[in-house]
Amino acid sequence: MIIFLETLGCSRNQVDSEIMLGKLVGAGHCVTYDPHLAQVIIVNTCGFISNASDEAVDVILEMAELKKNGLCKRLIVTGCLAQRYKDDHNLASTLPEVDAFLGTAAIDFIVEAVESEAKKPLTFFPDPDKRLFQNLLEQRELSTDFFAYIKVSEGCNRKCTYCIIPRLRGTQRSRPLDDICKEAENLVKRGVKEIILTAENTTDYGQGFQNGTGFEQVLETLATTLEKNNAKTKPWIRFLYTHPETLTMPIIKTVKNHTNICSYYDVPIQHAASNILKKMGRPYTRKDLYALFNTIRKTDPGAALRTTVIVGFPDESEDDFELLMAFIKDIRFDHLGVFTYSDSDDLNSHLLKNHVPAGIAEKRHDMIMTAQAKISASVNKKLLGNIFEVLVEENPEQGVYLGRTKFQAPEVDGITFIYGHGLEIGTIVDVRITDAFEYDIAGEIA
Repeated sequence: MIIFLETLGCSRNQVDSEIMLGKLVGAGHCVTYDPHLAQVIIVNTCGFISNASDEAVDVILEMAELKKNGLCKRLIVTGCLAQRYKDDHNLASTLPEVDAFLGTAAIDFIVEAVESEAKKPLTFFPDPDKRLFQNLLEQRELSTDFFAYIKVSEGCNRKCTYCIIPRLRGTQRSRPLDDICKEAENLVKRGVKEIILTAENTTDYGQGFQNGTGFEQVLETLATTLEKNNAKTKPWIRFLYTHPETLTMPIIKTVKNHTNICSYYDVPIQHAASNILKKMGRPYTRKDLYALFNTIRKTDPGAALRTTVIVGFPDESEDDFELLMAFIKDIRFDHLGVFTYSDSDDLNSHLLKNHVPAGIAEKRHDMIMTAQAKISASVNKKLLGNIFEVLVEENPEQGVYLGRTKFQAPEVDGITFIYGHGLEIGTIVDVRITDAFEYDIAGEIA
């Protein structure tokens, strides 16, 4: 069968998609990147917030048209949307075009779902807490050429009131350290130049281990292993989705001590008003956040800081919003993303009083983005004249290449334009920055 898989949502979903495609290729099926050529279409969905759920449904309906007018014979929906609404008995009747629904722990059933000839919709919803980590002997079909994500854990033990992830992904389970290092080595041998560690909260790694292994050991062991075995290619290591409570000094010092670990801290704070953080179920205060970011900058002055925040959370007053805005202006994040609060009746935060009107939330969103654009432009301007390593990823036109520095994560941050000729895609080159824009930078080969 010819398979097309559309991935929506986060990097964890992308890993799941690559594992599913690996299982399908191992079973003798073929992969296409054009849904019009596919006999089976899989949509791996996100259901974290209402906008993501709406997007997922739109994509499912778009792909369903190819069952009517194209080559597609089976349409399969996997991931968080299916898991979130698995107990909704109207799911199959609402989406009658779908032939199978697979939850977040149903990766091992993908071949069965594809090959089934059942007329009625199939459902696969095993317990997420019992999901196993992938077998390294199995194939993984990468969807990116020079960077790849590795999940260091599954699930989450946090109780953030706005988040449903623990119910979708189960409790936090850390992957064996040796397994992580072996997968990284396998990916580097396949040509990957950047390993990106991901999880619901990467720095929560090790919870439940009896031997005391924490995320700093993951970074130390992985960095040392890749340095030793890949002296020529020098692949990068990046980690995303840290939690302020578990981003500790040993982790910061480990990053500082290894040049192959990107000095890049993705720390979703969600807010900076202590009373709102408490309502969110976030176990830290504004004072704690100031201390954390000051510690990072004191220990590693060249580090890049990224965060995400939520505006319009229930009971967020103008004063709370001003505290958040002041904090953003004080810290001057290199990169920042803003979400407006997404409500749903299956969230604990839904029960909170004083919900903020959508119009006010959108206005606050726009105000922060306007402020951050000025901060980002100012930060980038200070890079002029400096030389940075850049991973070359594309060559869209003659004399112009696109790439990323260590302080630019894929898909969420800006890019680096490289002016030059004869560069090899997938190599890491030195670039002197000559131009700075709001979110992107540009330069010439040094």
